[in-house]
Amino acid sequence: MGLAPLVGDFYNFQNLLTAEEQEIVARVRRFFEQKIAPRANDAWAAAEFPFDLIPGFAELDIVKLAHEGARSLLTGWISMEMSRVDPSHSTFFGVHSGLATGTIRSFGAEEMVERFLPSMMRMEKIGAFALTEPEGGSDVSGGMRTVARRDGDTWILNGAKRWIGNATFADLVIVWARDEADNKVKGFVVEKGTPGFTATKIERKVALRTVQNADIVLADCRVPETNRLQKAKGFRDTAEVLRRTRAGVAWQSVGIMMGAYESALQYAKARKQFGKPIAGFQLVQDLLVRMLGNLTSSLGLVVRLAQAQDEGVYRDEHSALAKAVCTYRMREAVGWARELLGGNGIVLDYNVGRFVADAEAIYSYEGTREMNSLVTGRAITGLSAFV
Repeated sequence: MGLAPLVGDFYNFQNLLTAEEQEIVARVRRFFEQKIAPRANDAWAAAEFPFDLIPGFAELDIVKLAHEGARSLLTGWISMEMSRVDPSHSTFFGVHSGLATGTIRSFGAEEMVERFLPSMMRMEKIGAFALTEPEGGSDVSGGMRTVARRDGDTWILNGAKRWIGNATFADLVIVWARDEADNKVKGFVVEKGTPGFTATKIERKVALRTVQNADIVLADCRVPETNRLQKAKGFRDTAEVLRRTRAGVAWQSVGIMMGAYESALQYAKARKQFGKPIAGFQLVQDLLVRMLGNLTSSLGLVVRLAQAQDEGVYRDEHSALAKAVCTYRMREAVGWARELLGGNGIVLDYNVGRFVADAEAIYSYEGTREMNSLVTGRAITGLSAFV
């Protein structure tokens, strides 16, 4: 039995997945449509995370995929499937599996990998990734204020981080800090309950409200040398993690477009004005086609990006271009969906309003459009325009 076609997959890209990969995607799709979708709007409105659904996530057994060499096409498609239902849950999973688990897998010593990864793979321990700071976003590579000082077999961390997803409840938080001795950026795994570590939930968000973002304060926070990422030698390694996960954000933006398009199409067929469904009006069809065009072209872009990753010819500028282009196309597409729904476009009951709001967060994180444009511009001209 094959994977059922998606309304928004107009060119049937999912047929590029193998039969085994389609079975994995089908499990994810069922879980999100049956368990996540019915609660997505209420959780978003309350700004609360449904922790009771984590065991269901764990049963999908998909954190291990990248660790076991799964194709980027599969992991990207899963991110898209999650985002077409709820970008908040997709972000939760991406932070845990991509940023946190992926960083330990890539840069932790063998002992650290053996100590932390099995429980993270089973989602018994949840991870977070702390890089952004209150005064440092795009310039954090050169202006990181969080510092680390070696003291015998421990490190003392001082500083602050902001917008850290999962951090209010995470069991393991990867904190990046500048070593006072050599001025190089190093990574540390701070375990839950460590004295000197405080995570406070950021309130009053208007996007990805289900995600539990935190302000983190590190005040003489002591971390053992065994919790340092031994293979991380500088910010270049931090950037390597972001290069991989930035591609995942491009897939998320495609998922948001697909979810908004599906909701808008369903609404257009059901909503009647002047005695017939509004889907029969020319201007409504024009909005739907514009949405579908943005969605389909972006899906084609990330599919080719995944193929480049799997072929080993993937470079920074490839993920930078994908993130920049897909997110501004996403912004256009969700705006058209909101336009199609009229006043109902700002009501959670129809999902589109949530996609419109969440798109704003996806547009900004993992590198703004401007920064990703400069990365791509440097690659195509050979000249750096960074300050």
